[in-house]
Amino acid sequence: MFSANTRILIVDDMASLRDLLKAYLRRLGFKHITEAVDGRDAYQTLIASKAAGNSFELIISDWNMPNMTGLELLKLVRSVPEWKNLPFLILTTENEKEKVMEAVVAGASNYIVKPVEEKVLQDKLLRTWLKISQSS
Repeated sequence: MFSANTRILIVDDMASLRDLLKAYLRRLGFKHITEAVDGRDAYQTLIASKAAGNSFELIISDWNMPNMTGLELLKLVRSVPEWKNLPFLILTTENEKEKVMEAVVAGASNYIVKPVEEKVLQDKLLRTWLKISQSS
């Protein structure tokens, strides 16, 4: 499983969902959680952390956000060679489930259907970690 010291970036335009995800992640033992309000903010945060030498190791991003969607962020992240394999979970609503294949093709590591439940988040994190550790 991801280490407790994994640097995680949560991207969502709804503060309440960011707070919920932070609470779940903290209960799962994670210590280094940063937030971004949309894809554009997230990308700037990713660039700044890379420049500071403490890059993120996991992104959890909503799909629908203003300024830059989660899918646009995913494609931008995947265009940077050193982020090609950065674990990226995308959040989607039930009625967007058919879009999941588009996200998978774009390089999403996994997806979570809203509303997010703690056990589902834990399971998706484990599956994502297993997937990346087997491909290494």
